[in-house]
Amino acid sequence: MSDVTRRADEQLVRVWSALYDYVNAQDRRRELQAALGLGGGFGRVKVLLHLEQGPMTLRDIADANGLDAPYATVICDKLVEKGFVIRTPHPDDNRRKLVSLTQKGRDTAQLARKILGEPPKSLTTLPTADLAVLEELMARLSAQRPAGDLTRD
Repeated sequence: MSDVTRRADEQLVRVWSALYDYVNAQDRRRELQAALGLGGGFGRVKVLLHLEQGPMTLRDIADANGLDAPYATVICDKLVEKGFVIRTPHPDDNRRKLVSLTQKGRDTAQLARKILGEPPKSLTTLPTADLAVLEELMARLSAQRPAGDLTRD
């Protein structure tokens, strides 16, 4: 490995580590828990956000959130208990249920998006020109995301 290649690899690691650390330092889980009344964990929030797209089966919820089916059921049971979602029979298969947001669930998902979308103070202090460069870089990186990657819709 040449010195140039090694330096480029080291730079990649430094940049990725800094980006990863910066994003992770902006963890909003406690703020979400306090504001939304969903209890512990981020799984319930993720399910609500996925359900904004429309009703889903428990299997769809599990797949979309990277969960096993029993855990998706536990999450949905808690959301039903708290009035965020309802279960209805699937129109094509009575053995399956569709999970849908209630109005309370839609309002809560909207508030979650607002909280998650609030830029951190350190980002708001950047000059407009720096934000434009960062926006361009993020657009280029996002364009390279593999097909089917649902990390951020």
